[in-house]
Amino acid sequence: MRHGKRTKILSRKKAPRKALMRSLARSLILYEKIRTTEAKAKALKPLIEKIVYLARNNDLTTRRRLISILKDKKIVKKLLEQTGPRYLKRTGGYVRIIKFLPRKTDAAKMALIEFV
Repeated sequence: MRHGKRTKILSRKKAPRKALMRSLARSLILYEKIRTTEAKAKALKPLIEKIVYLARNNDLTTRRRLISILKDKKIVKKLLEQTGPRYLKRTGGYVRIIKFLPRKTDAAKMALIEFV
């Protein structure tokens, strides 16, 4: 039973789900906003909040932790030099989710996730 489990499964095993979240996080950091399904956006939000909170402190330990999560040095560099300092005075709520009309092909609920 899944009592107390809060992570969304997204119809995937653990490794593909982790890869999907890593890929979505990289895209969001690189492009500042992405359009995806509502379920994926809601699953991505806590991960991005933690990543941006870490990026506010620009030191070697943070850089190594972010590289271990995102696996991309260019994305981490952008995160530490541009995104992190932008939110130094903000205590949380770094991203927002805006809901769109359903996708025409399969009627999946769509959403835009972007930095505030």
